[in-house]
Amino acid sequence: MQRFRFAHLSDPHLPLEPDRLRGRGLLSKQLLSYLSWRRKRRHHHRPDVLAALVADIHAHAPDHVAVTGDIANISLPGEFTRGREWLESVGLPGQVSYIPGNHDAMVTVPFGQGLGLWRDYMEGDVVAAPGSSLPDGLFPYVRRRGPVAFIGLNSGLPTLPLLATGRLGTAQVEALGDILSDLGRQGLFRVVMVHHPVADGVVKPRKGLTDRARLRAVLARHGAEMLLHGHAHRASLSTIAGPSGIIPCLTVPSASCGGLGKDEAAKWNLVTVMREADGWRVQVDIRGYDRREGIIPTGGYTLLVPFPTV
Repeated sequence: MQRFRFAHLSDPHLPLEPDRLRGRGLLSKQLLSYLSWRRKRRHHHRPDVLAALVADIHAHAPDHVAVTGDIANISLPGEFTRGREWLESVGLPGQVSYIPGNHDAMVTVPFGQGLGLWRDYMEGDVVAAPGSSLPDGLFPYVRRRGPVAFIGLNSGLPTLPLLATGRLGTAQVEALGDILSDLGRQGLFRVVMVHHPVADGVVKPRKGLTDRARLRAVLARHGAEMLLHGHAHRASLSTIAGPSGIIPCLTVPSASCGGLGKDEAAKWNLVTVMREADGWRVQVDIRGYDRREGIIPTGGYTLLVPFPTV
């Protein structure tokens, strides 16, 4: 039986320090998020928790690691530099697949000083043209690893204050349909990665994916075996319609959250994909942070996913 194991974590939110907001940033959306970080969020997102979670992933030696956005907090240049260092601590570019979150795109940052520093963690097997200067030139990307194909989408974009919405846009959604059909014909386990939730009701409207109905229509027509997202800062398993049955949508809490107050402590999923005679058996083992014991098993479940109807 062929097995493939991958880790899913999300929303690491590295420490903002030593960066400080200055100049024009004091007049932008960044100011509210900066004040939120200084007043509250820096106490919730702990580097020691994130380090313990990454060490636990390394101890389990998965075949691949999927990270669904929000390394940054307010898109300051220093966050992208430290984000690069953090990604390298997780694994090599070919071993780690990343997609941007809304905090990675809070304001417009020149590509070479921002997301471009993470480019090789977001490139597919077919590398985008060297002249591509915008993130949209990289997405959707496809990374084929064993029986699994990871398809990365970019839903992060600058928004008005007090909004954390995302949008894919026509080009990404239309390209996704052809990609899914082609990978389905190849018999691969298709994992779609997008930062914002796709099912309704997972987050409040001001945090939602504005064109999720259009994305759901493409998935309902062309299919996928799994969808991974972040953004919700809590563990959940939701579903959307696919052509052969439901598509499971998985997420986890912030990978750096210590569980202060009502916040759900950090978790990651170890997903084992096994091909069987009539479909896929997927084992999801959940591991999470405990204040006394560190990272421990916290649950799990099995999914039976049918092969796509040709």
